[in-house]
Amino acid sequence: MNKKIIIAIDGYAGSGKSTTARLVAKQLGYIYIDTGAMYRAVTLLWLRAGTELTEQNICPLMENIKLELLQGDEGQIVLLNGEDVSLQIRTPEVSSYVSPVSALRCVREKMVEQQRQIGRNGGIVMDGRDIGTQVFPNAELKIFLTASVEERARRRQKELAEKQIYEPIEDLIKNITERDYYDSNREISPLRKAQDAIEINTTNLTIEEQCRIILDLAHKLIN
Repeated sequence: MNKKIIIAIDGYAGSGKSTTARLVAKQLGYIYIDTGAMYRAVTLLWLRAGTELTEQNICPLMENIKLELLQGDEGQIVLLNGEDVSLQIRTPEVSSYVSPVSALRCVREKMVEQQRQIGRNGGIVMDGRDIGTQVFPNAELKIFLTASVEERARRRQKELAEKQIYEPIEDLIKNITERDYYDSNREISPLRKAQDAIEINTTNLTIEEQCRIILDLAHKLIN
């Protein structure tokens, strides 16, 4: 019987983490966990509260938050306190605030607790920014994805357009550059490549090509 491993995929915004992780999980028959969606849901909850971005305002929201990630016919469904917010969490407004919100200690501790609970039995592909360094430092396979800022902005523009959201490429480049800096320099769980992670530059790779690289690595470990 093949063992079920944990695959941690970290990397910069727009490097292809979510799409790649979802397809790899599907090919392996594993559970896909989009941790970025969890932090986006927290950000949406705070935006709806209409309060200032402070720990005093956001941390109490963590006490009773209930997040569920379900697999739907057209991708992952994100339920925030029972409500489907899969589209609302992808808006530019949420993207603008998700990095500072997810940098708060109370937010990360709550989300990491839930992520570890979900993945405790293996057989998962989890993507984010601190999966291989903080959430599952003992994951059997760690991947770190990178790509040029311009290419990542182009991908994000295409992704948003498919949801009927149109953003200038210049604005997206600015947003991604700011997120890169914030994610890499925050005090709590900054974006880092784990020492034993395999780095893949996806700038000139198709989704199929980067999935194949990861699947080949995974099959060697599983078998």
